[in-house]
Amino acid sequence: MAARGLKERINKGELLIGVSVPINSTLNEVEEIISKDDYAFVTTDSQHAAFNEETLVNLCRHTKKLGIPTQFRIKHTRDTYLIGNILDLGPLGIEVPQVNDIETVKEAVDYFYYPQKGLRSWGGVERYGIEEISDRLEYSDWWNNTGYLCLQMESLRAVTSARKLAISGVDCLTWGPNDLMYDIEAHPKHPLQTVDDCVKHALEQVEGTQTRISFRSYDHNLRNKYLDMGVTVLMESPKK
Repeated sequence: MAARGLKERINKGELLIGVSVPINSTLNEVEEIISKDDYAFVTTDSQHAAFNEETLVNLCRHTKKLGIPTQFRIKHTRDTYLIGNILDLGPLGIEVPQVNDIETVKEAVDYFYYPQKGLRSWGGVERYGIEEISDRLEYSDWWNNTGYLCLQMESLRAVTSARKLAISGVDCLTWGPNDLMYDIEAHPKHPLQTVDDCVKHALEQVEGTQTRISFRSYDHNLRNKYLDMGVTVLMESPKK
């Protein structure tokens, strides 16, 4: 499966590109989007879009058929307790929006991973990879070394706490540049006054850890700019 090694590649700092896909996309629409480049994953959203569980199941079925994993941004920061339930619907990666507190991080890790690493409950016929590995302990171990967890930083508080947020089990700290700008505008005397300043600061903080910076750049024309800064995972809009 395409997921094999993706978490390891993220942790090692390989350059990986994801592409956003509407959650209600058909199989043909997904295939058309991912045909435009060598994408490592697709990313879809419920934070700012209509969402029901059946739609996510259908999208994950499409992406599995096409051999590319799905990263899903959950509806709200406080929904971290539902991460295990969402994973039972088929995503390989989870993104949690607007993370500021270490308590949120710990809860996300707990419900993302199976025991003895976390607290995720066993079950779900749509889980990524379950059709290949049905044994409980074997699958749990496989998942804990395969699924990847992302936390979105959208405030100066989060950016300046990046090292503290990058605990074991957190594969990527991702970005919401627009919401971050609201906070920057509210603090005109803060030493970090641009999104790029914040990216550079966070990169310095996570140096030496296995947590990587994943940036939602939208525009593929900005790819080299952020890769040159040291970002290793990018999320882009589909190419026209």
